[in-house]
Amino acid sequence: MNDHDEGDDEATLQIKARLAVLRQEHGDLGAAVTALLDQHSPDMILIARMKKRKLALRDQIVLLENQLISDIIA
Repeated sequence: MNDHDEGDDEATLQIKARLAVLRQEHGDLGAAVTALLDQHSPDMILIARMKKRKLALRDQIVLLENQLISDIIA
């Protein structure tokens, strides 16, 4: 199954596109946090902000995934 199935409507395609962007940003933030933690004296305030943003992204991802699942069940 690919990201753009023929049966997907416009709303579903938009959700999938948004999910891809959010997942990419979530992954990038994870890599950035890891890189910062590897520094000699990491900026813990910046790391905390990045982790908070990561959690917010995760919440958005879960909400969008739930929308897709409810569309499949309906």
